[in-house]
Amino acid sequence: MSPNVKILVVDDEPAIRRLLRAGLGRAGYDVVEAGTAREALNALAIDKPEVVLLDLGLPDRDGLELIPAFKGLAAIIVLSARDATDQKVAALDLGADDYVSKPFDSDEVLARIRTALRHRLPAHGQDRPVRHGDVEIDLVARVVRKGGAEVHLTPKEYGFLSELACNPGRVITHSQLLRSVWGPGHENDVEYLRVAARGVRRKLEDDPANPAMLRNEPGVGYRLMGSA
Repeated sequence: MSPNVKILVVDDEPAIRRLLRAGLGRAGYDVVEAGTAREALNALAIDKPEVVLLDLGLPDRDGLELIPAFKGLAAIIVLSARDATDQKVAALDLGADDYVSKPFDSDEVLARIRTALRHRLPAHGQDRPVRHGDVEIDLVARVVRKGGAEVHLTPKEYGFLSELACNPGRVITHSQLLRSVWGPGHENDVEYLRVAARGVRRKLEDDPANPAMLRNEPGVGYRLMGSA
């Protein structure tokens, strides 16, 4: 990890900012702080952080309103006490890369940051296969292999898997997956996703009953765990 990686911590609680600054500093990151939405937008323009840790309960604006402004400019990891499913879905649909509920574990936050940074590197573009263990997903050739052997997936199973493989490590919401793979009008047909997930796990996971590659975020969506 480059010592020049800059992280913007947006939270109105000084104690939370101090906690994150200490942990991020020990891990070698440069830290910029903001206690309000206005300060956060100024820091985004001036400091150009690679990652934003964003609280939603800000005093001057709802943190959800900031996500579109940050999207594409930095990886966005929401750190919020709002743990309701609809809030998580809203943040992810707006463009957040990840969502961690408070109280949080500092090691988990660092792991989520590392994952977000890996996905911003050009070397991890979609022209390179996504791997997890002995599974390889080649998005260019539209081929999936396990242990070097090609695995046949149904069109919907492949569509489901490829949507996740475009953003490994990131939660993709049910509605996003359904719109992309099944089309508009199917946003509530979550059972389609369950069927596709079962098929993918049966064909690709070493232990489909205890999946290590394809993770379910209950009530929110799915996440494909890519190799480090």
